[in-house]
Amino acid sequence: MHQVSNESKNLGSLIGLVPMPESDSELNKIFKAVQASGIEIPNLYRVLGYSPSMLRAWLDFAWPLRLNAGTPRSIRELLILRGAQRSRIEYEWVHHVPMALEAGVSQEKIDALSDWEKSNLFNPMERSVLQLADEMADGPASSSCVIALKDYFDDPSVVELVLTASFYICVGRFLQSMQVELE
Repeated sequence: MHQVSNESKNLGSLIGLVPMPESDSELNKIFKAVQASGIEIPNLYRVLGYSPSMLRAWLDFAWPLRLNAGTPRSIRELLILRGAQRSRIEYEWVHHVPMALEAGVSQEKIDALSDWEKSNLFNPMERSVLQLADEMADGPASSSCVIALKDYFDDPSVVELVLTASFYICVGRFLQSMQVELE
């Protein structure tokens, strides 16, 4: 069990941020792997780091979902951003806007997300994904929403999209519950 240092107490979340490990601990190995991928350790990971086995499980789930899914990354980033917007998760929004831009989502589309239903910027496939994000922000997706996705995506892709929406709702709920502050 990690102790909260005076330096990190009440900084970054309700329980503080786990101190950056100095030893050859399991947490140190996880953080080094994250840094080796070119990512600075976000506050989210420093809160999850209080339970290294849960952080490892989180990364083993989140990274393949983000990097190895078969659906276009731009579509998944629109889904994540809309879910963050609907759930009012600033942390998720701020982290994923650059990822969306890198994936090819235009700033114009990002700016139009709050009123996507009235915007002519989104094609029918994107609209089906944004409908999924809206429904998942409020509860489970309706059967009609999932069936509508099948007009544009095969079954494995529908699973990826619903799983992505579900996971990022989970991320948002964790961030809110732990009051993880943006870096």
